[in-house]
This record gives sequence, C-alpha cells and structure tokens, in this order.
Amino acid sequence: MSSELILFMFCDEITLKLIAGNGGNGAISFRREKYVPKGGPDGGDGGRGGDIIIRVNHNLNTLYHLTSNKVYKAESGAKGEGNNRFGKSAEDLTIEVPLGTLILSKDKSHIYADLNKPGEQIIIAKGGKGGLGNVHFKTSTHQVPRFAETGEPGEQLDAIFELKLVAEVGIIGLPSAGKSTLISVISNARPKIAAYHFTTLTPNLGMVSMGRFGGSDEESFVVADIPGLIEGAHKGKGLGHQFLKHVSRTKLLIHIIDGYLPGIGKNYKTIRNELKKFDKNLANKEEIIVVNKLDILDEAMLEKQLKELKKSIGKKKIFTISAVTHAGLKPLMFEVSKKLTALKKKEKYVVKEEDKIPVLHPHLDKIKFKIDKVEKTATGKVFYISGKRIEQLAIMTDFNNQEGIERMYSYIDKFGMKKSLEKKKANLGDSIIIKGKRMPYRP
Repeated sequence: MSSELILFMFCDEITLKLIAGNGGNGAISFRREKYVPKGGPDGGDGGRGGDIIIRVNHNLNTLYHLTSNKVYKAESGAKGEGNNRFGKSAEDLTIEVPLGTLILSKDKSHIYADLNKPGEQIIIAKGGKGGLGNVHFKTSTHQVPRFAETGEPGEQLDAIFELKLVAEVGIIGLPSAGKSTLISVISNARPKIAAYHFTTLTPNLGMVSMGRFGGSDEESFVVADIPGLIEGAHKGKGLGHQFLKHVSRTKLLIHIIDGYLPGIGKNYKTIRNELKKFDKNLANKEEIIVVNKLDILDEAMLEKQLKELKKSIGKKKIFTISAVTHAGLKPLMFEVSKKLTALKKKEKYVVKEEDKIPVLHPHLDKIKFKIDKVEKTATGKVFYISGKRIEQLAIMTDFNNQEGIERMYSYIDKFGMKKSLEKKKANLGDSIIIKGKRMPYRP
C-alpha cells in the first residue's frame, strides 16, 4: 500500500452536515361510525423524528469511514392517522467514531462534545417532536377542532469532527530516532520499522504493562509514537504537522534523540522549537529526555554526545537506552510511571466553567419569549419575537389554518406577550414575526 493511500485513510478531521429527522404531522380526523352522525375528533399524533447519536467505538482509530458521505440525515416520523392512530417514530441514526473525537462548531469556537471514554455517546442533533392530532384540541367550548400541529423540524448543524489520540505518554523526536522501535519493545504496539525516514505514516498506540518491568499492572498506561517531526513541521513540512495536535492530549512526553547523529544539541532544540511554535502549552508539558542507540556508541562518543546535549538542556536528567538491546528500559519505564502518577494527582481539580460542555435541553427555556427588535415600516411596526417555546409553537402551527392561528393568539396572550407588546405601543396594523412566520398584531 502506498504512503499516500495510508495517509489518506488516516483521516483525523472532517466536516459533516447532521440533520435530525422531522416530526410527523398530527392528523385532522373525525370518527365515522354507523348510526353516529356527528363523530368527535380522532386524529392521532405524528411520530417523533430520529435523533442523530454519536457513539465511541474503541475498535476505530480513524475518521476515514465517514468520508464517503458528507451529509448524515435521520429518518422523519410518520404522520398521525384517524381512529387515534399514532404515526410511527423514526429510528435514531448512530454514527460511530474513535475514542478521542472532538466535535466542534464549524468555526471551531465551540465544543459540542469531547468523547474520550469507551462506549460514550451523545445526542448531537435531536429529532423533531411529532405534531399533536386534533383529538387533543377538543374542549367543552370547541367540540370540532379542525386543526392539528405540524411536525417539528429536526435540529441540524454543520460540525467538525476532529480526532485526537488518547494517550497518556507521547514519544516525540526526529525521524529515525527510534520511536517505533521503542514503542514496539515497551508496549503491545507493532509498528512498521525500517532504516529510513518516515517509516511511521500514522501514529501508533500501545499499552505498556508495568508488570513486564517488575512494577504493578495497575500502573499500566497508553503510549503513542508521533510520526517524525522535522524543522518547519508547524508550517506543514514533513509529516509531523498532521500529527502535532495529537501530542496535546498526552500528559507526558518522551523526547527520544538519536545518540549516533552529529549535532545532538541542535537536534533536540529543533523539536522543542516546533512544539513551541505549534502550541506554547504543548511545549510546557513535562518531558523525559532519552538518548537512544547505546548499542552502537562507545564510551568516548557517548560522553561527548551527552556533554554537548547538556549545553542545550541544562540540568535536566538524561536517560540512555538501546531500544534494540533493551538496555536502560527498566529505569526509564519506572521514571515514566512515577511522573505519570504525580501528574494524575495534580489533575484532581474542580472543572472550570469554561471547560464544561453545555447540556442542551432544546424545548426547555425559563424565558418564554423576548422582543428582539422593533422595525418601523411604511405600513406599521414589526416586532421580532424569539424564545424556544414560542418558536416551537410557531414552527408547529399551520398558518394556513385559521384555527391554528387562533391557537397561536391564545398562547401569545397566555405567555404575557400581548401585554409586553402593548407597552411597546403596538397598534392594529402592526405585525409579529416569530421564527420567520408573520402574523398580524391583534389588540
């Protein structure tokens, strides 16, 4: 398989249009029984539209399976029928995504969901309510209601799905520093390994069992090797720019350096500069510095390389290993485990308000209505009204049906909107617009 095809199949960002199903219309119907000349209303309710549900599937590691369809639409509910028969509710549409998927608004200013638990699921777009049939509108003074509600449209949105790998430890470094070899010997990951740059074309995830190194299996952790970064990666050079964002979710970095290459201090700084230029917070993550390839370094060369590296890193501790012979791996793994434990303890903090993902209740709103603006025209004033409940009523009202319009007027009065409009000097000839639907103001 070519490298271009592998990179294409590893899709980590995609924009999708999500359209939940519309609710079915309520029915206008009257009983037709033998010997009953005037049967009462028996119009059934419309069915509920299908929700769009996003669910984590831990077997997935890419968003590639979503690229064949840019619009996902749930089914609509069936319309109600006579004899009080309800319309069938539609099936929900479930979209599966990998662990670590972020769902963002189209401009990336808002996070709808951050899915980082196996099996986690959310309703991203709610299906519309089915309209009530005319059986619900019979009263002692209105025995023959000749109107029903139309179905509510389903919610729809354009959303960006962005995949961030969920790993506690990220292995970073220049190409051929030994990242793939290291992850293959410390975890259950089995990446492709070869003696040339850019062997790794997609990030590899692996589970490190500390029991293998004499520790406790309860201290095990997930590690990811991040494909080769080079100078200018933050601008799009090499492969690293596609995967830098995956490092941001890790708690700890293992910075692996090829101990055999010349310019060891410069090589270290190259990666550090790329992290800073991509994300300052990423550059501030704690790192463990590792010099690899002890198996091909004699003592004199190792001493020289470490001396040069210390000029660039100051007093930071350096671990020396051979990923090939496994020399030095045990102390390195225990250092990683110790630092992870300490970092996890620090993470026990109260969630900040800005970090919370809001839970939306589409049809619940303490404010019943709001007069957004008043526009003066040649024929009178136009009052623009908003509010989730009144908007829902307007959407589900057939404005071609006079009885339906009368019901809207009753709610306008019930919600106190009429009094508010009177205070705004509303007069006969003025208009009200709710969710794009216009109706005359009635004193």
